[in-house]
Amino acid sequence: MSTDKITFLLNWQPAPYHIAIFLALTKGYFKEEGLDMAILEPTNPSDVTELIGSGKVDMGLKAMIHTLAAKARGYFVTSVASLLDEPFTGVLYLEGSGITEDFQSLKGKKIGYVGEFGKIQIDELTKHYGMKPDEYTAVRCGMNVAKYIIEGKIDAGVGIECMQQVELEEYLVQRGRPATDAKMLRIDKLACLGCCCFCTILYICNDAFLKANPEKVKKFLKAIRKATTFMLNDPVTAWKEYIDFKPQLDTDLSFKQYQRCYAYFSESLYNVHRDWKKVTGYGKRLEILPPDYVANYTNEYLTWPEPEGVSDPLEAQRLMAIHQDKCRKEGTFTRLTLPA
Repeated sequence: MSTDKITFLLNWQPAPYHIAIFLALTKGYFKEEGLDMAILEPTNPSDVTELIGSGKVDMGLKAMIHTLAAKARGYFVTSVASLLDEPFTGVLYLEGSGITEDFQSLKGKKIGYVGEFGKIQIDELTKHYGMKPDEYTAVRCGMNVAKYIIEGKIDAGVGIECMQQVELEEYLVQRGRPATDAKMLRIDKLACLGCCCFCTILYICNDAFLKANPEKVKKFLKAIRKATTFMLNDPVTAWKEYIDFKPQLDTDLSFKQYQRCYAYFSESLYNVHRDWKKVTGYGKRLEILPPDYVANYTNEYLTWPEPEGVSDPLEAQRLMAIHQDKCRKEGTFTRLTLPA
């Protein structure tokens, strides 16, 4: 037996930033485009690129660094669009843990990471800051980095500001501590990258599926953009519709994570050329990509105009940090407007 359903694999269990995918399903935007989608959830986030790259699944979500590394390992996937642009990613820890803004304060600590390439990042960073492998312990946590910090299984761990950091902030507030006791050493600054884009969340396709179904991919992205636009224009109504379909997300924590994700959502869905260039270079530096590697992304399936890039990316990130701190304090839905 066979099926005409397009299979789409999330990068983890349903999260606040998956909202556009489920809205496109529940509001009938996929159906309007003549698509029948099967949305799947992985039990292990490390399985995603392997399953898509081997053709077991047609499409899905994955971070930029993993998308690059997948192709280098023979799993042929291509990014066709962006979901979250440049979420701040770094080493999370709690005030009072003995860790400070001095990276070497991680000596003797247990450092958590999500998957294989997180370990490579930690090893490269610690080496850069003069630490030996026996001076820290790397612990694989999957997507449970905040949980492991709270439980004391690790002292610090790699996570993103709009998800795991919010989880730590909520934990602190519930115990009468200030949310600002949740700290982050940003990897873009530690590694001198000039961007936070290696954890940009992407819509990726199996290459054979993409070649055989270009019109279906265009229609998928059209439906996703319609759902994204609806969500950006009316985030509260969109959230109510989302949690009606996924009631397990009807929590204060999920809503606050959604608010913090709001500024990172890509309005255009376009892959950002500058970011891909930087992260490809970073992948070569980490030695997970060969020197002659060509980035595996395309914007040819997006059928609307490409926006201009920001004039000063570093200033944009400085302003985004201020914006996200304001969002933490006020809990509002606002977007950062930057000059092109």
